[in-house]
Amino acid sequence: MKVRSLFAFSILLSAMNGVANATTYTLPENNNDSVITQFQDNVPLTRAEQNETLPDVAKRFLLGQTEIVRLNPKVDRWQVKKDEIVRLANRRILPDTPHEGITLNIAEYRMYYYPPTQKGSAPQVISYAHGIGRQDWKTPLGKTSIVQKVKDPAWHPPESIRREHAANGDPLPAVVLPGPHNPLGAYMLHLAVPGGYLIHGTDIDKIYGIGMQITHGCVRMYPEDIEALYNSVPVGTSVYIVKQPIKVGWLDNTLYIEAHPDLEGEETTLEQKFAVALKLIQKMNTIASDAVYAAGQSGVDTPQNMPEYDREALKQALTALDGNQVALYQRLPQQKDLKVPAGQGSHGGYYHGDRST
Repeated sequence: MKVRSLFAFSILLSAMNGVANATTYTLPENNNDSVITQFQDNVPLTRAEQNETLPDVAKRFLLGQTEIVRLNPKVDRWQVKKDEIVRLANRRILPDTPHEGITLNIAEYRMYYYPPTQKGSAPQVISYAHGIGRQDWKTPLGKTSIVQKVKDPAWHPPESIRREHAANGDPLPAVVLPGPHNPLGAYMLHLAVPGGYLIHGTDIDKIYGIGMQITHGCVRMYPEDIEALYNSVPVGTSVYIVKQPIKVGWLDNTLYIEAHPDLEGEETTLEQKFAVALKLIQKMNTIASDAVYAAGQSGVDTPQNMPEYDREALKQALTALDGNQVALYQRLPQQKDLKVPAGQGSHGGYYHGDRST
């Protein structure tokens, strides 16, 4: 599909041809900010020049299926008509984890890789879509690391998965050799998690499952993305696997919230979501205020004079659960050169399960 450019008001129609590369963001200059933006002050769109599906568009721009469907609630998932406008992703709030190695936020089907900063270059983060475990084969949470890298891996399906396939009339061999129908794809990263969990590619039969709860617990990526990641990260790279459906972060003195739906098989009430959001808002304000105090500044927002956040905007974000970034309030500007360490966050324990794909 070719893409035509269209500018109307503050809307940008992305001028991209062919297959997109993984999305690379420059981290904000202020280390206390955690909202990253691909297109400044614009909403990226693409126009279909042929009939296709939303998963086709997602694949082309390396987005997940759940994400692109959520961004386009009025577009038929299976019938994008010629000349129809499809919205793409732009801003994201970084998960509350160290800005190192790899972070997998399974709540948004999204990976964040922080490559080593090159001398003379600004720090960056690279974001990838991925699939996660089904509700009966959950992807584990916790801090781990990459212990092995394998190109063109053979798959040895565990007995539990072979029994499941056999019961569904789709028996598996003891070994699936490398090739286009291997569920591991062409590249595999083995995690130091009991049960044999992997980050891997996909076979041609399941390419549109990226960005969905579809695996037996492993993390599945587009072929282009896993190849890039495989060639970028060494053995020993840290991996943080978290579940953060609600994220809060600063950008240029504005506090934003980003809320995603519960995963399948999970359900939290609006009241529970409010409680989580309010704790995160207070945490973000405290971190910013601590930096202000450490820098000896005055005349800025603190826990005592923090402006009232927009309660209606918060309720809308927690009700819509569309992953869009919603502004909650603005604070007085800080000194331009203030830099503080990024938040460290907390991580849950491992879920121990069978080896899975």
